[in-house]
Amino acid sequence: MKKYKGKIIVSVLVAAVLIFTFWWGGNAPNLSGADTNDKKTSASENIENTPKEKPEIIKADEKAQSREKSNEKKDEKADYTEKTSNETNAETKNDIYQTEPVSEGKPAPVEPEEAVISKKAFSCTISVSCKTILNNIEYFDKNKIDIVPKDGIILAEKSAVFYEGESVFNLLVREMKKNKIHLEFVNTPIYNSAYIEGIANIYEFDCGSLSGWMYKVNDWFPNYGCSRYQLKDGDKVEWVYSCNLGRDVGAENYSGGQKK
Repeated sequence: MKKYKGKIIVSVLVAAVLIFTFWWGGNAPNLSGADTNDKKTSASENIENTPKEKPEIIKADEKAQSREKSNEKKDEKADYTEKTSNETNAETKNDIYQTEPVSEGKPAPVEPEEAVISKKAFSCTISVSCKTILNNIEYFDKNKIDIVPKDGIILAEKSAVFYEGESVFNLLVREMKKNKIHLEFVNTPIYNSAYIEGIANIYEFDCGSLSGWMYKVNDWFPNYGCSRYQLKDGDKVEWVYSCNLGRDVGAENYSGGQKK
C-alpha cells in the first residue's frame, strides 16, 4: 500500500491543480463563456435591425421634400413664363417665339411638336439657288469660289412628294439627302424652328455679314422659321441665298425666324 500511496497523492495533487486552473481561466460551466456569447448575438441582432429602417425613412422624406420643391419651382416658372408671354403679346403683338402677326390671307405657323404627320401623300415643287452670289462675287469667300455653280442653280425646280402635316424643313432635309446635296442646320428654341446654316457648303456670312439662306413659298417669304411652315398640296418652295438680308431677293422686311 505504501508503494502506491505516493503515486495516489501525486495524482490527486495534479487533478486538483488542473481543476483549479480550469476554474480560474473562466471555462467553468454557467460562467462568462455562455453568457458572453448570448450577449454578443443579441447585440449583433440589435445592430442589424435598428439602423436599417432609419436611413430609408430619411431618404423617403428627403425625396418627398425634393419633389415638392421641384414642383413648386416648376409652377413658379410656368406662372412666370405665362405672365411674361402675355405681357410680350400685349406690348408687341408677337407670339412667344417673337413672330410678328402674319399678313392677312397667309398661313399661320404650326408648331413642330403639334404637327400630326400622316401617310397621305401630296406633291409640291422645290428649288435651291444662289444666283445672288454671282452678282456679289467680290464679297464671297475666295476659298469657296470654285463650289459656286456657274449658273447659280444648286437644285433646279423639281416635283417632290411630301406627307400631310410635314413642314418645309421636313421636305428640304429629305430632298437634300435624296439628291446628295450637303445640308447643315441648327435648332433655335427661341424661334422654335430649325435654322439653315449651309447648303452645298455655302454658309451664312460667306458673302458678307448680311448673307444667308432664306425660303419662300408661293412667292411669299414667311416671317417664321421653316420648321413651322406646314406644306399644302401644290406649294412652290424656293430656297434662295441672299447677300443683303433679303433685299436682293425681294424680301424687304424679312425676319423669318432666322438670325438677324
